[in-house]
Amino acid sequence: MRQTFRLTSVAVIAAMLSAPVAAQKSTGPKERYEMDAATMSGFAAMGGGKGGMGGAMSMMFGGGPDNALARQLMLRLGSNAVPTAPPPKADHFFLPQAKLGKSVQLLGRERKDGDYPTEFERPKGRLLLYWGCGAKAGPGQPVVIDFAKVAAGQVPPNLFSTAVPVVREVTPENSKSYVEWPNAKSNKMPSRDSSLLGAHRVASNIGSDINFTLAQDYMPALQASTADNADGSVTIRWNPVTNATGYAAWTIGGMDRAERGGDIVWWTSSASKEFGGGLWDWLPPSVVANLITKKIVMPPSQTTCQIPAEVKKASGEFLMGNLNAFGPEANFSWPPKPATGVWNIDWTAKVRFRSYTMLMVGADFGGMSGGGAAGGSGETPPPAKKKKCKGPLGIPLPDGAC
Repeated sequence: MRQTFRLTSVAVIAAMLSAPVAAQKSTGPKERYEMDAATMSGFAAMGGGKGGMGGAMSMMFGGGPDNALARQLMLRLGSNAVPTAPPPKADHFFLPQAKLGKSVQLLGRERKDGDYPTEFERPKGRLLLYWGCGAKAGPGQPVVIDFAKVAAGQVPPNLFSTAVPVVREVTPENSKSYVEWPNAKSNKMPSRDSSLLGAHRVASNIGSDINFTLAQDYMPALQASTADNADGSVTIRWNPVTNATGYAAWTIGGMDRAERGGDIVWWTSSASKEFGGGLWDWLPPSVVANLITKKIVMPPSQTTCQIPAEVKKASGEFLMGNLNAFGPEANFSWPPKPATGVWNIDWTAKVRFRSYTMLMVGADFGGMSGGGAAGGSGETPPPAKKKKCKGPLGIPLPDGAC
């Protein structure tokens, strides 16, 4: 009898330990605030962050990319409530070290004629996909995408994967009320000596005040350079960036041939065939850590990568691309999570950081094809609203890529 009771007790305890723990219920949040802070360097920062060929031209007449650095700040607030007095608006109040004045005003997005394309121009020719760091391209490369066949519904198998998530952001489409900065009335980017450390307050007519304190500032600049090798490959080198959680690089070549139906060449530093998701944008540290184990993102200890010789040869004389350093993320919410009971969340705030630079391989701008950051003002703001830069298949590319 005693033995039976002991065995029964053990079975009950084991069942208790293995039973799933009920997740704490929560409601909300009623408001969602997002703050993206980036450091742009090299050609990405030329012309105060315009990047692309505009930045290259600015460099030609104003010095090399080594002295280019610009800050980029983007603010978005979405609410489940309608404004107390339309239209929706908000103010983000900064400390003096931010050098943005007492506050910047977030406003609703204005749609103007010509802001959105009404027709899709089908690309011509082929897209050649390469991936991985190394002197030579790996097996199975390139994957060739014939745009004519894609138009006919013939998409290569296993082209897209879900390994790299697309992070859901606050948008007008998923918010009853939405405001943002920069906007049509205010688009001044922070100066190079701006700091985000300290207290922040967001007051709006679409919800409660949001208050949080940042202990993380803008990330240091990426100082990247490229060098041609005797075997035809190209080596990218960069400085280790403090607080970087990982790195990802990409290049696109042959864009000058695209209108004539020539081959476009797209390469990424991923060890596997990964070309989408948030690799060119923002990713949470936990996601980056997981992608490093899969060799999709380069670890923070890595500071070199070779673009295979086949990529350089197929691209022609000129390649452009980006090197992205993912950074930390700070998350806040109110009220604090209770130990028990339902958690009724009033608001959440997320602050994301990254640092990136633009790669110019094979372009002769005074003998410089890469860049870092050591000086320059970077205070001239980019346009408030700019058409999204898109690459092959209409895939959005990072700011400064076009």
